[in-house]
Parts: sequence; structure tokens; C-alpha cells
Amino acid sequence: MLIYNQTHEALVEFLLEKGHKKYRADQIWSWLYKQKVQSFDEMTNLPDDLVALLKEHFTIQALELVLKHISADGTVKALYGLVDGHLIESVLMKHHYGNSICVTTQVGCNIGCSFCASGLLKKKRDLNAGEIIAQIIETERILKERISYVVVMGIGEPFDNYDNLLKFLSTINHPKGLAIGARHITVSTSGIVPKIREYAHMGLQVNLAISLHAPNNDIRSKLMKINQAYPIEDVIGAIKYYLSVAKRRVTIEYILIDGLNDSEETARELVSVLRGLNVYVNLIPYNEVLESGYKRSKTETMEAFYDILMKNKIQVTLRKEQGHDINAACGQLRSQHLT
Repeated sequence: MLIYNQTHEALVEFLLEKGHKKYRADQIWSWLYKQKVQSFDEMTNLPDDLVALLKEHFTIQALELVLKHISADGTVKALYGLVDGHLIESVLMKHHYGNSICVTTQVGCNIGCSFCASGLLKKKRDLNAGEIIAQIIETERILKERISYVVVMGIGEPFDNYDNLLKFLSTINHPKGLAIGARHITVSTSGIVPKIREYAHMGLQVNLAISLHAPNNDIRSKLMKINQAYPIEDVIGAIKYYLSVAKRRVTIEYILIDGLNDSEETARELVSVLRGLNVYVNLIPYNEVLESGYKRSKTETMEAFYDILMKNKIQVTLRKEQGHDINAACGQLRSQHLT
């Protein structure tokens, strides 16, 4: 078993069962998450019998770097190989306020959004929590800098891997783990309504983002197959439920695609859908995927869309584009490598 897949509580329980002291879990986690060692032999303050026990029951290597692309703006895209040969991606973005990573939760994706490179390759399996955590660890090793912001928005649907997602969040937020503040973490979902409602009761300070991308079912169904199962009215209902229970603002992700969801009429319709809700709209320039045939909206079109939302008192930002020159949209590097 991958050692990163053990929660602090589970590791304490394991050590006590094997006759070791509880405090050894703190030492092990310090080596893993503070020192970021690559072998159990580097844990020099542990007794030899404990090192041998760890070797017997756990592994520490989860990922192998296959490819690394660096954008002109400093964005780093990493293609990692898992121990079973599958490939996943992580994207590191540099900001003035710190380093942010976008992590993957599944090998492939079954959501099948028509604009997304991730859906070109169907889901093979879920990642366990340790494999998601390891993306941060390995990327910090490559970067030799701390990552202080995490976005769970890579390949796969996080809420389709719910239990591993929660374990991952617990470890990276844990003060003895990666100690990344909950409000520095964002989980994005394509809109799995029952899980949004369940997540509302978790009491987490982690940010929630919903991929909406359209103000009506006609457009959204063209973009996202999941809209057939959970149409917009159900998604908006789940957002209202989350807002009432969690008392936390929701981010609405909206990729602007030329001639499809970027008209002024569409912007006004989005205002109507979101008016009165404690939401924040993140307008995203489309990172083009060759196979989709979609094109990014023109700059003036995106700015007009933004202006309509602003004038109608919808909190909104137009995201600064990063990594376009290295195909930084999640799934692009993996799909290119496999074709």
C-alpha cells in the first residue's frame, strides 16, 4: 500500500497494533510531508525494526515523471506515470500570491464534456488518495518550492471519487501533513447533484466550484453529457441548498466558447439564472482542444460578456490565461502522448 494513502489516524492505529509508540506517526509524517523523503531509509530517527516494518507494508514511490513542459509564463505541466503504467497530469501555475497546482483524481473521465481533452480517454480507474497527494509532493520536488494553493480540477470528476477526495483533503489540510489552508483549496465538480448536497454537510472550509458553462439546458447539454442526468435547474437547486447549509460562496466556472455560449443574450440569461445567489463567476478563455472543433471567444466578446455581468451586480472575473502555449488544459498532454 502507498504510504501517502494512510491518514494520520490510520497510521497511528497501525503503529500501535504493531507495538510502536504513537509519536512515531508524527515522525513518519514529518519525513513524508515536510522533508519529502523518497525512501524509508532516509527516516534516520526511526529504529531499524520500524523502518523494516514500513518497507514490509508500504511503498513510497507513487509517480514517475514522464514529460515536463514549461510555458513562457512559468506554468509547468507534468505528465506522470503511475505504478500500473497509467498516465495522469498535473499543472503548476505561478501567481504573485504563491504557487497553485491543479491535480487529477481519475485515470480518464466518464463525464465526457465535448470541449474537454480529459474526456477523450474514458475512465480506467479512480486514483487513491495517496496518488492524488503524491502529485503535490512530486511537483514540489521538481519545482523546489512550496505549493500553497490546490485546485482539484484535473483529469476526472472529483465527486465521482468522493471517498478518496475527502481523504486527500484531510491529509493536505492536516497541520502535520502538507498544512495547506482549507480556504486555499478548491474542489470543482461538473454538477453531480446528490454529492453537492452531501458535501454541503461536511463542514469543510474548502472552496466549491461548479462547472456550469451555460445558462440553459439546450447549450449545456451540447457541452456536457451530465446535463442529461442533472439539468441546470437541479444544479442551481443544489447550489442553493449548499449555500443554505454550508454558508459559503460558490464559484461558477464558465468557459467562453466562440459562437456557442458567449453572446450578450447568453450573458443576460446567465444573470437571470444567478441573480440573488452568493456566487462568484470565473470566466475562462477556452484552451482549445483540436478534437473538439471549438474556438475560444474573441477578446472583445469576452469583455462584453464580463461587462454585462458586472453591470448587473454579478461578482465576476475574467481569468488571466496561463499555459496556452503548452496545451495546459487538463488531458491534452496525456491524450497526445497516447495517440
